[in-house]
Amino acid sequence: MFPSFLPAAVRQLTEPNSIALACSMQSQAIATPLSTQPITTTYVKQGSGGTPILLIHGFDSSVLEFRRLLPLLAENNQTWAVDLLGFGFTDRLQNIAFSPVAIKTHLYYFWKTLIKEPVILVGASMGGAAAIDFTLTYPEVVKKLVLIDSAGLKAGSPLAKFMFPPLDNWATQFLRSPKVRDRISRTAYKNPSLVTLDATCCGGLHLEMPSWHLALIAFTKSGGYSAFRFKQLGQILQPTLILWGDSDKILGTTDAKRFKRAIPNSKLIWIQDSGHIPHLEQSQVTAQHILEFRDES
Repeated sequence: MFPSFLPAAVRQLTEPNSIALACSMQSQAIATPLSTQPITTTYVKQGSGGTPILLIHGFDSSVLEFRRLLPLLAENNQTWAVDLLGFGFTDRLQNIAFSPVAIKTHLYYFWKTLIKEPVILVGASMGGAAAIDFTLTYPEVVKKLVLIDSAGLKAGSPLAKFMFPPLDNWATQFLRSPKVRDRISRTAYKNPSLVTLDATCCGGLHLEMPSWHLALIAFTKSGGYSAFRFKQLGQILQPTLILWGDSDKILGTTDAKRFKRAIPNSKLIWIQDSGHIPHLEQSQVTAQHILEFRDES
């Protein structure tokens, strides 16, 4: 049975992995310094044993992004995924400034409340930038770092220049358009046939949540994630695995090599026959690399 906090459109899901992950979603009121009111936070936990793996989704996404990867990791390891502040199905309280600082603060208190031990932090796309920012701020929490086609070497969002009235509402409605989201999805995959009706539902279900557009406007106005300098990336001492689709049309492939040069204890593995989201397009291979990296001393 689907959790009651999910929109009614969740019943449009058709693929077993999507349905199973949606059914396993939980919510927890997380107390943070960001507000006197706890933030009801959506997450998934599956599996047991090993160093906890924590998955961080990309821009305008949700935990459903990991519907194929998470079950594979959870077969052999305690695995978590969480909806970042301002995204997914996590509550968007009106008195909070949605920004990278608020996101990592919320993520820390989520970790402190529920996980409570060092993690292997996995960030995909914008989630990679969030994972880098979190690792630099809370290094004691992160045992190892995995970046999947990560943002973080280019600043801001192309939507930022539209984020003033009345264009801010127009910009979010533009992003809500099924045609626009379909075009973005087809660019993200190397194999566009994977853009199924189920994938479209997974990618857009969180748009039905209250204040989705207001939080997106606020986050974009905050400037989003700045480009990390090589000096900052050089401060990441944790072993770092960089996974990158060999046919990424969203971020290209140059940044993969730049991350490898900048992060001292890192290695780069190319995911063959994959676009920007190898955790969806080549989930078996992606899971295998993460679990092998987990076991490396």
